[in-house]
Order: sequence, then structure tokens, then C-alpha cells
Amino acid sequence: MHRVYNFSAGPAVLPEEVLQEAADEMLDYRGTGMSVMEMSHRSAAFDEIIKTAEQDLRDLMKIPDNYKVLFLQGGASQQFAAIPMNLMKNGVADYIVTGQWAKKAYQEAQKYGTVNKIASSEDKTFSYIPDCSDLPIDDNADYVYICENNTIYGTKFQALPNTKGKTLVADVSSCFLSEPIDVTKYGVIYGGVQKNIGPAGVVIAIIREDLISETPPVENTPTMLAWKTQADAKSLYNTPPCYGIYICGKVFKWIQKMGGLEAMQKHNQEKAKILYDYLDESKLFQGTVRKEDRSLMNVPFVTGDKDLDAKFVKEATAAGFVNLKGHRTVGGMRASIYNAMPIEGVQKLVEFMKKFESENA
Repeated sequence: MHRVYNFSAGPAVLPEEVLQEAADEMLDYRGTGMSVMEMSHRSAAFDEIIKTAEQDLRDLMKIPDNYKVLFLQGGASQQFAAIPMNLMKNGVADYIVTGQWAKKAYQEAQKYGTVNKIASSEDKTFSYIPDCSDLPIDDNADYVYICENNTIYGTKFQALPNTKGKTLVADVSSCFLSEPIDVTKYGVIYGGVQKNIGPAGVVIAIIREDLISETPPVENTPTMLAWKTQADAKSLYNTPPCYGIYICGKVFKWIQKMGGLEAMQKHNQEKAKILYDYLDESKLFQGTVRKEDRSLMNVPFVTGDKDLDAKFVKEATAAGFVNLKGHRTVGGMRASIYNAMPIEGVQKLVEFMKKFESENA
């Protein structure tokens, strides 16, 4: 079997043992005589899959009982509209724009009310997290929005913003389950699973119950985008992404087996340190993010020469280190080192980078 080291930002690497388990169950899931791909979402077998997945996620994140867990579709980008539709009772929201996805969410929300950009790092190509200790929070703001980890630019909020009592909404797509968090500090936590948890096609939203309105405040909110629709139906209003949820459930079990979120955080810190330490000493490669704002998940770097960057990506791919090309908006390289990336993968990447540096510096 040939397996590369996949540094893709998403869809991304998954634990090999999860993929193997899924392969073993592909034709016959636990004696049902069928694949989960073929299974009715109303069946007893799938009911157990989705309920177990939700409980395991609740256990991992210590999610309080007054939060709903929803398994949704449409990508995180669909929630850019669902969030203002479900939360804009006063028609006002404050956004902290620290990257491309926060910017898109900010732009989408403007269709539904008054949206304030209260902080941004766009002045330096989103290479840092702005000071969020004393923000100009609007008195009428229904919520404050952040993208907690910025996949493209490799930045991470190391401390949550001071929302001055307003509800915090966080897109955690690229740091989901990478470390312990205090769920009670958020009103809404959501993210696509295709980076750290499962295959593309599932969005998980964790929403405090009091924020789920009987009638969404934005008139003519589509039925499918009303959180109450999904909450009342326990994520089964229509056919959910069954197979994706099944894989997510297996990843939750894998994280538990690995020691939970505390162990995941330690694992991720060890991996990131190996790569950042090398970038800090290298004479050829440089990281692009302010040190105190570095992500554990996404590590962008450059040589300063576009042709040399392209040569590195080509040679790395040939050597089995794939998907290292940076996002089209920023160029350079980016190594996404999510939960399932083994430490050996980062160690071998750094070995290759040292060899490339010796041959090209």
C-alpha cells in the first residue's frame, strides 16, 4: 500500500485506522448486510450511529446540556447566511476580520442587517491577530463573530476577544477538536469537518439553546437554514450526510483512544514545534505569521522567490509530501498538520526541507 504524507488544508488527512475500519465495514456494517452508504437514515442502525457520535462529541468537548449539537450540510459557508438569519434580532452584528473566510462571512451578513467590522488584520495580509481586549462593541450587536483559526494565513486566536457580554460566534473549521476549549464561552461554535474530523459534506454546529428562535428574526429564512428546524428534528429533518457522520463518529472514538483533547493538544504542539523551530533557524525558508499568533494546524512559509517556491513544491510532491502549495491568494507553501498527521510526517518534511535548503541556498 502506498500512502503519501498529505499536507492538504482540506479535505485533509484522516487517521489510517479509521479508514481501515471503514473499509472493513464497507460492504457489511455490523451484520446489517449493507454499507452505511446504503442505509436509511431512519433505520435503527443509523439511529445508533448518529446518537453515539453526538454523545462522544459531547464527552470530548464537555458540551453542557443546554447546547444543541447539529449535524448539517452546506459547508461552513452556508452558515455565513444562517448565522445572521437566526441571530439578528436587533439587526446588528460585529465582525472581527482576520482572514478570507471571516471576510466572506462579514460580507454575507451584510445582506441581513448592519454589520460592523470592529477589528481587522487585512493591513498586513492577515499575518497577525489584532488586539481584541477592548473592542468598540456595538450596544445593539446581537453577536460578535470570529474565525478562530485562519486556514489560509496560519493565524490563531490564542485568547478569545472581549465581547463585553455579547454572544460569541466562532467558525472553528480548521481547529475543531485540536485542543480543549470551554464551550460556555461561546454562543455558537461551528465548522466544516473536512479538515480535522471527517470527509467533506458535514458541518457540525454547537448552539446554546436560548439562541434557537421559534421563528428566526430574519423574514423568509429558508426552512432548512432555521436552526430550530434542525434542532427539533435532531439533525434528521431531511436525509443528512449519513456516511460522513459515520466517519466523524469513528474519528471521535479515535480521539478518545488517543487520550482526548488534552492529548491531541500535546500531540499538535509537538508537531508544530518541530516545523516552527526549523523555520526560525532556516536561512532559506521563513514563516509568514507573527510568532505569538501562530496556528498549530496550518503553517505557511516562503522562500522569498516564487520560482524557488514552485521548485520546492514540485520536488516535495515527487518525494511524497503532497498538497504543500499555498492558497492561490497568498502563494508560497503551507503545511496543514491536523490531528491525523503523524509526528513522523512533520519530521520527514523537515528533513526534506533541510536537504532542499542545502542544495538551493
